[in-house]
Amino acid sequence: MNKRQEVVGTRSFQHITPPLRLFCGPESLGKLGRELDRLSSQRAMIFCGEHFMPSSEPLKLVKSAMGERCVGIFGEVLGHSPLESVESAVQQLKELDADAVIAFGGGSAIVTARAASILLAENDHPRNLCTSRDESGKLISPKLLAPKLPQLIIPTTPTTAIVRAGSAIFDPESGQRLALYDPKTRAHSVFIIPELLKATPGAIIVSAGINTFTMAIEGLTSCTGGDPISDALLMHTLRLLAQYLPNPVLAEDLAARSELILAAVLCGQGTDYTGAGMTTVLGHAIGASFKVENGAVNAIVLPHVLRFNTGAADIGLQKVATSLGLSVAKGEALTKMVIDVVEEIFGVLGAPKRLRDVGVPHEALSDIAAQAMSDWFLGGNPRPVRSSSELLQVMEEAW
Repeated sequence: MNKRQEVVGTRSFQHITPPLRLFCGPESLGKLGRELDRLSSQRAMIFCGEHFMPSSEPLKLVKSAMGERCVGIFGEVLGHSPLESVESAVQQLKELDADAVIAFGGGSAIVTARAASILLAENDHPRNLCTSRDESGKLISPKLLAPKLPQLIIPTTPTTAIVRAGSAIFDPESGQRLALYDPKTRAHSVFIIPELLKATPGAIIVSAGINTFTMAIEGLTSCTGGDPISDALLMHTLRLLAQYLPNPVLAEDLAARSELILAAVLCGQGTDYTGAGMTTVLGHAIGASFKVENGAVNAIVLPHVLRFNTGAADIGLQKVATSLGLSVAKGEALTKMVIDVVEEIFGVLGAPKRLRDVGVPHEALSDIAAQAMSDWFLGGNPRPVRSSSELLQVMEEAW
């Protein structure tokens, strides 16, 4: 056995791929009724944001594909899935006696539908159902055993939420994200339909795409998790995003938008087996509190986080560099090369460059840093974050 075979042979990991029925292309909407029939659903409820008015053409198309199976619409989905909105959705699911949910829109619609299904089934406050740390610091996710409503998803933005099992609710009272995890809420069916992508504003597509781009980089560079299969998924995610996201005609290019959503599916599947890092953590801490899209925070913070991690993320950054068509390097040269491409892509997209530009006050930085230290994704950062002062330093540089 040669040395390479020894290394491969002694590596241990598991990669269990959840089942997914994905339909992509102009004819896919016609499969929606059939998929509901497979689930014996006769009373499915649609979740969508306020911009999809009941009389809008996209919503009419979805309802038409459902036929008489559509029992109602929850159209009050809000960004970052605040608790009050999710609880209103739970009440409507009860009143309509829904037997399936259809999330039509972006990450907030998908997460709200999942979270509402969990709260409906478990009949408890999310603070008692969410993932938390015990006294030793170990993460504990309660077993959510009750059967959940089937989830069908018609995404309109490139969000990794499409294929996830986690649902993070924002609790304004505590300022915390309450993370609910239940594999039974993974999507039964996903429909990528070009005709339904045109209604989403280009700025939302770009923000979600930046968030997915960032998650792929953090997944590849994380010090926790990862395997050859997740590497392949995340590396191709970056190839697709680098090709289709900086597109001057993205608003009209429905084929490019479809490719971005496929990239988000790949990223969601890949990051199921990896950790994340400081950029994701700061996106969580800043996004919901200041009503800023995660993608905007990611675009501002990611270059500074990459500099912070210089020398500690070389193995992952070499995969990132390969995905972006760059040469192999190490240390500061590798970090600078990746940052240059990242900033070039973000510049073409017109992404914000400073935290002050998106309404984050300087006096809030210390509180943000302190709150972010409790986010378990921080454990995946390739360079250990030992105190809130290090988070504060990165935000100071980004402010």
